[in-house]
Amino acid sequence: MQTNTPPRSTRGTRRTIRLTRRGRIALIATGAVVAGTAVAVPLLMTDDEGESRPTSLAVPEGRRAAQVYEAVDETLALPPGTTKKSLAKADLKLPNDAEGNPEGYLFPATYPLGENPTPEKLLTAMVDTANEKFTGAPITAGAQRNALNVYQAVTIASIVQAEAATKEDMGKVARVIFNRLERGMPLQMDSTINYALGRSTPGTTPKDTKIDSPYNSYQRMGLPPTPIANPGDEAMSAAVNPTPGDWLYFVTVKPGDTRFTADYAQHQRNVAEFDRVRQSASKEPAEAR
Repeated sequence: MQTNTPPRSTRGTRRTIRLTRRGRIALIATGAVVAGTAVAVPLLMTDDEGESRPTSLAVPEGRRAAQVYEAVDETLALPPGTTKKSLAKADLKLPNDAEGNPEGYLFPATYPLGENPTPEKLLTAMVDTANEKFTGAPITAGAQRNALNVYQAVTIASIVQAEAATKEDMGKVARVIFNRLERGMPLQMDSTINYALGRSTPGTTPKDTKIDSPYNSYQRMGLPPTPIANPGDEAMSAAVNPTPGDWLYFVTVKPGDTRFTADYAQHQRNVAEFDRVRQSASKEPAEAR
């Protein structure tokens, strides 16, 4: 999500607009936020005694570390909180900037449980996969080309993963982030607010934007201190290869129709159209949706 405000040169006529990607879509189509709240999924098989047991764990793109910990606990039938507590003894190979926090480095993939699975083994496999992906030439060279280190690129990718409505939009969302950083504008992404509040539900209120948190990209300049989720390959590629453009704002008017612009007045018109679409959808009979 993004609170789209005009550049600093036009602050005198500022009108704050808060519309996140997930929030916009959810207001139009009931159930559109299911993907945002889904967690990792255990894949099952039936043993010789007819009982189902998990054989692997699928971690989808964009899941937060807390969601992954919960899924590992459930998959391995462990008490809640066990996986998070295991971080201290997992000896994960994280970059120094992470300061021991694996957010962003629990790479989305399907992980076989193998014999005698433990949280430490699963977390290590996820981080090792992330390191293999992120230290390759395409990512490291792309990060350097954009004057970033890899950890910063992962942080941008995590926001792209949360904000982009489609794969095609990812590069454009990344470009909005770069353009705002270069202009000294706050990112104003609702996805960072939601991370600070520990929620996945859409919508950001004026009160939310005033919370005291390093993840409050309304109040604080630059990138958040850590990634806000675990991005996949496509989001990482977008983060180091942003689509060329001068965009500063975006809004998903309706599913499949995200509009990017550098003109604040045009953005306001796009938002007004979104409002009309939302109001029209809310008036439809429930059975017609």
